[in-house]
This record gives sequence, structure tokens and C-alpha cells, in this order.
Amino acid sequence: MLKKAGANWVEGDRFFGREVELQALSERVGDGTHTLLTAQRRMGKTSLVRELLRRLKQEGRFETVFVDLEDAGTPADAVAEIGARSRPVQGVWRQLKSWLVNNLSEVGIGARLEEMPAHEVWVKLRAGIDAGNWRPKGDEIFAALAQNDRPVVLAIDELPILVNRLLKGDDHRITPERRQAVDEFMAWLRKNGQTHRGRIVLILAGSVSLEPILAQAGLSAHANIYSPYDLKPWDEETAAACLAELARTYGLDLPLDVRQEMCRRLRCQIPHHVQQFFDNLHEDLGRAGRRAATMEDVKRVYTNEMLGVRGQMDLGHYEDRLKMVLGREGYRTALEILTEAAVGNGSLSGDTIGRHREYLQGGSRDEAEAEADPVPVEAVLRVLEHDGYLERNGAGYRFVSGLLEDWWRARHGRHFVPIEQR
Repeated sequence: MLKKAGANWVEGDRFFGREVELQALSERVGDGTHTLLTAQRRMGKTSLVRELLRRLKQEGRFETVFVDLEDAGTPADAVAEIGARSRPVQGVWRQLKSWLVNNLSEVGIGARLEEMPAHEVWVKLRAGIDAGNWRPKGDEIFAALAQNDRPVVLAIDELPILVNRLLKGDDHRITPERRQAVDEFMAWLRKNGQTHRGRIVLILAGSVSLEPILAQAGLSAHANIYSPYDLKPWDEETAAACLAELARTYGLDLPLDVRQEMCRRLRCQIPHHVQQFFDNLHEDLGRAGRRAATMEDVKRVYTNEMLGVRGQMDLGHYEDRLKMVLGREGYRTALEILTEAAVGNGSLSGDTIGRHREYLQGGSRDEAEAEADPVPVEAVLRVLEHDGYLERNGAGYRFVSGLLEDWWRARHGRHFVPIEQR
């Protein structure tokens, strides 16, 4: 029985669909292809990777390691995290124990290491890794992974967040020093991916896309060893089947026309949004003491819950990620563009884009705005398109997700003045 996933990643019995994608990624792993997994937010990238690793390990052909770099701030942090999460690989663990025993003066540390939780291992490792030695230490970890009896699939989640943090710092400014730091880190990862090809397979993923961030610094070449795999939304048939399965699990009556209406309102069948819609509908019916859903229920839940306060909390992550990747000035441009599209029935013409370009280049901006260097409209559009906010529509763009379009219009459109009226 399929159960609600909430905001967490899922695997095993709680994983739904994506069999075609799992097969494709499994074939890539078998071929030794390094993969860069791309998709818009909430598409289930982490769940897909986790389920892939679970199945590969179960099959017994590969050893698997999953690393999350969301909290990493430096290359040394990343190397320590890769090391700590590679602990189940025996060759790596022998190497790590040797480092820790030699570097730490604690009495009995060798015996305690076997029972030490992963986070404490990370803390101990990190104490011996710094700006001067993270590269050779990282090389040793990769070499130990490559010497394992079975090939290793190393999945690195949220690498783009670390790269963005290294590149822009807290003030969102790309400096020569920060660019060099990213250049060195990505070159190191690229070198190890090439050196150990066939023994280590890399899968990179994240809640923001890596390529636009590297492009902002002119470092796109570092991504050329990774073959992109674009994770698409569910089709309507899969989304409706998921809703039907959830309805069976929780004893609801969700007729086909109700499920189709839920999908129509979402427009883009992002797995998290499909399940969130069901969750809200389930709770709404529970409060009313009913089990059968109607079209009116769908309309009410979509308006009051999906677009309401609860939805604000969840969809607010879209804004947070944009601010992180684009910085203050870039986010202001994205805010202008997305709101213009939202109030324009979800679309943005080529002429309107041109007016925004002229506006940002100086003519119509006030003095305070003109002091800051604007992020080019083309760079902002590239991020918005790459991360699934907008898609091309002739010479212009339109919102991909009906939910995101409606939410953005409700959140930002009330007092917005279109560019042609300024």
C-alpha cells in the first residue's frame, strides 16, 4: 500500500513509479557513465537516487555511497563528508581508521571507532582536513573506493549548493578568489571521476541546477564529464494512478474525473505536488467526516490549502532557492519576470522581455537601483528555464506549473505594475 511521503525522500514500498527512469540510470551505471541529474524542484531527485542505490546494492553488483553536501561550506567539509559516508566500504574504512589513529591522541580511539556514529566520524575526520591538504586526502579516499572488490556508485546530493556557496559567499559576489576555489574543487572532482572511471560511477544531483551556476563563473567545462539526465514530471496517467493508490490506502472515494481535475489544476505533475494535493484533500474530507471527494472539494482545497498559508510555507522554498542562486539583484530581476508572466496569464512575450532588458540597462530605474550592477536578463532566464519555472513559448516564455503560476500571482501580483505601464 502506498503511503503519504510528506516532504521526505522515499524508497522501497513508499516509492511510486519512475521504473523507466530507474532502468535508464541503472544502465548508465552499468556502462560506467557519470551522470548529472537535473530537474525542477520537488521532482523527486533524491528519492530516485536513493531507490536506485537501494536496488543496486540489493543486486550485489555495486557498492553504493550516498553523500549530502547541503551543509558543507568548504572543500574540506565535502571531503570529510565523502569519507564519513564511505565508511561501509572496507578499503575506505581502513584508510580512515589509519588517519584517525595517527592524528588523534585520544586513548583507545582505535577500539571506539567501530562504534562511532557517522557524524562523530565526520567531526574527527574534519579536524585533520584543512585548506592545505583536502586534495591529497580526497584523492586517497577516491583511490580506496576504486580498490573495492565491487565498483562503487558514489551519489553526491546538493553539490550545486556547495558550489554556489563557494562561488558567491554571503554577499553573492563572484570574486577571482572564489572563482579559483570553485575551479580547484570542480577540477579535483573531475580528475578523480576520470582517473577512476570504471571503478567509481558518479551521480550528481541537487535542488538547484549545477550548470547555470558554473556558467556564471565561466567554468562550464568542469561539467563535461557528466552526462545530463533530465528528470521529467509524471505524465497525467501516472499522477492519476498515484492518487488512486493513495485513495485506496486511506479509504477515500476519488472518482476519475476528480483525479483528472486535480491534475488539470497542477498542470505540471510534480510528484511532491500531486501527493501534497492528496494530503490536503484527505485532511479536508476528514474534518467534514466524509470519504467521497467532489469537484467542489478539489476547487476549495486548491484555493484554500494549496494556495493558502500552508502552501505559502511549502512553495516559499522556490523563492529561497532563487535568492540563493541569483543573489539580491538577480532575484529582483527574476521576481519582475515571473510576476510579469503570472499577471499575463502565465506567459511572457519576446517584446516584454525586451522592455525588461531596457529597463534593467538603466533608462527607467531609479538612482538606488542603478547603483547596483544588474544581472543580465538572459542569465536570469537561463536559470528560470533550467530549474523549471518557465519554458519556451515561441519567442517568449510561459510558466511550466499551474500551481506555481497561481501561487506566484496570488503572492506578488496584486500591486504589480506591468512593464509597459511604467
